[in-house]
Amino acid sequence: MAAQAEDEEILSKFRDERTRNEAFNLLLKKYQQKIYWHIRRMVIDHDDADDLSQDVFVKIWKNLPGFRNDAQLYTWMYRIATNECITFLNRKKMKNNVPLDDVAYELAETLADSTYFNGDKAQLKLQQALLTLPEKQRLVFNMKYFDDMKYEEISEVLGTSVGALKASFHLAVKKIEAFILSSNL
Repeated sequence: MAAQAEDEEILSKFRDERTRNEAFNLLLKKYQQKIYWHIRRMVIDHDDADDLSQDVFVKIWKNLPGFRNDAQLYTWMYRIATNECITFLNRKKMKNNVPLDDVAYELAETLADSTYFNGDKAQLKLQQALLTLPEKQRLVFNMKYFDDMKYEEISEVLGTSVGALKASFHLAVKKIEAFILSSNL
């Protein structure tokens, strides 16, 4: 058997009551890191990302019986993870009753103080630049740049046209460049 199971094999094992737990373990092995880092790039804080990852995989477990194969498994899981991130960030805004800019500032402070962040100065600047982007542009940039997803896959996750996604990515890149150039790396 290959190091990582194919999605079809995982789904097939999941449909069989006797191999359902094995299927979920294969799913975790294959996707846990990817989902964690997708979430982490949105919420920044390790503990929040860890909690959200667990919530996402609970939702995946509960909703997998209804998965209809009309999308790729990982784009379906990314959609769940993305929605959880957006809900979390919106709750954070509401709970603290602060504008999004303040939440971005708070996340940037968390990033700078994080013991889990071990990137260099350039990586820190990139992460800070990402926090200045509107939520959707940040999602598109993260999925394209870090997760190396195709626009068609991102379109499935976000329900946005490929043309709009390309425009969002282009705008995000321009804003990131401007942020980095203005902050004298």
